[in-house]
Amino acid sequence: MISIRKATTDDALLIREIAYKTWPDTYKNIVSEIQLEYMLELFYNQKILMETISKKNHYFLLAFDQEICQGFAAIEHHYLGNEITRLNKLYVLPEAQGKGIGRKLMDEVTVLAIKRASSAINLNVNRFNKAHFFYSKMGFSILKEVDIELDFGYLMEDYIMEKYL
Repeated sequence: MISIRKATTDDALLIREIAYKTWPDTYKNIVSEIQLEYMLELFYNQKILMETISKKNHYFLLAFDQEICQGFAAIEHHYLGNEITRLNKLYVLPEAQGKGIGRKLMDEVTVLAIKRASSAINLNVNRFNKAHFFYSKMGFSILKEVDIELDFGYLMEDYIMEKYL
C-alpha cells in the first residue's frame, strides 16, 4: 500500500538521501559525474532543503511503500504569481520504479493543484531523461525546449512541459 504525506524539515535528510541514490542512476548517461555532484549539492544541500520546505506555497511530498520512503515530489503553488502549480522535483528510487509510486505522487500533486485553484501543472525535465515519457503518459505536453546555463559552463537541456487541469 502506497501512502503519501507532506514532508517537514525533519525529513530533509531523507529527501537528500533519496536524491543521492536516485540521481546517479537517472543522470549517469546525461551529465558528467562532476556535474552530477555539483548539481546534487546545489539542489540538495541541507540549508537549501530546509529553506525550501519552510517556504510558503512550497511542499515536499514523500511516498511510502510499507513504511519505507521510496520517493518524493516537490511542488510550488502560484508559480511566478500565476495560477500554476510547479512540479520542481519528482524522484522514485530505482528499485521502486514501475510500482505505481510516481503515478501516486502525480495524483496527489494534481489533487493539491486543483485544491489551490491552479489551471495547470508545469515542469522542466531533461530532454535526454526518459522521465519525459512518464510525464507524457500523465497528460503533460511539451511546450518548448530551453537551455539553462549553470556555473562552470554546465548546461541543463530541458523540455518545459505542462498539463492543463
